[in-house]
Amino acid sequence: MIVDATAALFGALAGLAGRNTILGDHVDVWGSSHTVRLTLVVAALAWLGLLGRNGAYASRYVGAGSEEYRAVTRSAFGLVALIAFASFALQLEFSRGILLLTVPAMMGATILGRYMVRRRLVRQRHAGLHLRPTLVVGDARAALDAAHRIHSDPATTGMKVAALCVTDLSDPVLKTDNTAGFPVLGTELDTLEVVDRVDVAAVAVASSPTMAGHALRRLGWALEQRDVDLLVAPGVVEVAGPRLTMRRAAGLPMLHVERPVQSGWRYSLKLFGDRVLGAAALVFLAPILLALAVLIRRDSQGPVFFRQERVGEGGRVFSMYKFRTMVPDAEARLAELRTASEGNGVLFKMRSDPRVTRVGAVLRRFSLDELPQLINVVRGEMSLVGPRPPLASEVDLYESDAVRRLRVRPGMTGLWQVSGRSDLSWLDSVRLDLWYVDNWSLALDAQIILRTARAVFRGNGAY
Repeated sequence: MIVDATAALFGALAGLAGRNTILGDHVDVWGSSHTVRLTLVVAALAWLGLLGRNGAYASRYVGAGSEEYRAVTRSAFGLVALIAFASFALQLEFSRGILLLTVPAMMGATILGRYMVRRRLVRQRHAGLHLRPTLVVGDARAALDAAHRIHSDPATTGMKVAALCVTDLSDPVLKTDNTAGFPVLGTELDTLEVVDRVDVAAVAVASSPTMAGHALRRLGWALEQRDVDLLVAPGVVEVAGPRLTMRRAAGLPMLHVERPVQSGWRYSLKLFGDRVLGAAALVFLAPILLALAVLIRRDSQGPVFFRQERVGEGGRVFSMYKFRTMVPDAEARLAELRTASEGNGVLFKMRSDPRVTRVGAVLRRFSLDELPQLINVVRGEMSLVGPRPPLASEVDLYESDAVRRLRVRPGMTGLWQVSGRSDLSWLDSVRLDLWYVDNWSLALDAQIILRTARAVFRGNGAY
């Protein structure tokens, strides 16, 4: 709230000061009319109220997902509507120019401040701080899976597994080493006793044949008296929140899972935007591309571009362009290096590949070798954001699930790019691409593009 209040103050002052320089008016920031200053103070207070009303302070949103930022955006539109209505109803002399500058400044400063707070919170959660102790209840296999997922991503969940309560203590799954670090303290019937003994802040119910219906309802009542949160895992994995909506049928709550967006006006807008932005990027980066081409030719003999057949949307094969980063006979020397591969078992990767040229190593470090793929984007063969474009030999090894990666155009960047690139295992790479295909949105594309800049600058997993 301190960050948001500071952002609101910044927006109010920016609206007054910016009017002088941007809009050409001459308004004394501190000597403005009493009505204008009072309206800005009210707007700053209304900003905090709208943020709270839209869930920006809900603990389940802070530090994870994009809902926190959506709440900020909704609050900005709400503030514009509120000021417009108040100005009309009360006949206030409030400049639309000041409003035009104030609200975007408030929203931008708020998003930036919350991003900085979030990064700090993520670091602290990875260090084991600010995590809510959670009891996981359910079938042994489902409970263990949920516990491992919570444990693997504390920054997003904000939880740590304190204990498990399972349906059957004799379940063979519990005899494996998968329970390491997760004490099993009883059965589902012992849930409330364990809650009181361990002093947890939340109870997460995984898939269970017995913990449902009236039993789950009674558990919720008991936890409410203890001020303990109840979370229920629906059993639908790898599906983002926007695709899930709650419906009721004769009092029975049901989750409706929307179909993935792979057509319609939003997807058409993505494809159109890809070509427009790709063409603009080619024109803007033309001097840099020319300079890189000269460096490649001066560094080693051979063509500037490297062409390789890749599999695109719907299984269509196309020629993907990259700057050449290896010696001309790199493909011929691949067989002798196979045993030294440091890849994920499917892709060949070496951290110190002897075939990479001096300039090529720099290009790979900052992903500059991939810039010619803008040509493929303009031609409609690739997208700016999407799954990694696979080789035909990789597609031949695909299982039935992995084929879904070919339902959309491959991208120059994607979740694989911002999540580790070559350091990812094959299964993680496939999982990220499938998650993208199933949960695509324009907002997700924008988020990935912003994260790509940071990943490229750091160069993690680029070799």
